[in-house]
Amino acid sequence: MKVAIIAANGGLFDAYKVFNIATAAAATDGEVAIFFTFEGLNLIHKETYKQLPMPAGKEHFQEGFQKANVPSIEELVKMAQELGVKMIACQMTMDVMGLEKDQFVDGVDVAGAATFLSFAKDADITLTF
Repeated sequence: MKVAIIAANGGLFDAYKVFNIATAAAATDGEVAIFFTFEGLNLIHKETYKQLPMPAGKEHFQEGFQKANVPSIEELVKMAQELGVKMIACQMTMDVMGLEKDQFVDGVDVAGAATFLSFAKDADITLTF
């Protein structure tokens, strides 16, 4: 199974969606690539991904995450790395936002949309969050 994910949104719930699907697919021997663009870059930014805010009015989910032993985003990123999930930061977005590769977690590749499309062209599953 080959899974291509576009992460274009940068909130806490977006991060859970992206990394839950990515790690589940990789854990079942899927080949997974995530293309992070615009606000989605928050999900792999060294500082930002550790402190993604709970959406307003959804604070009650925090207790549910704890009761269900849901890993933190930081833990999910590490799991994704260990499982071999390919993480690609969008070069164009980084240029527009004035970001550098060293601002992101280790193991992130920087490339353009064409690189991701080359991976995604024959993916079994393609998702956007």
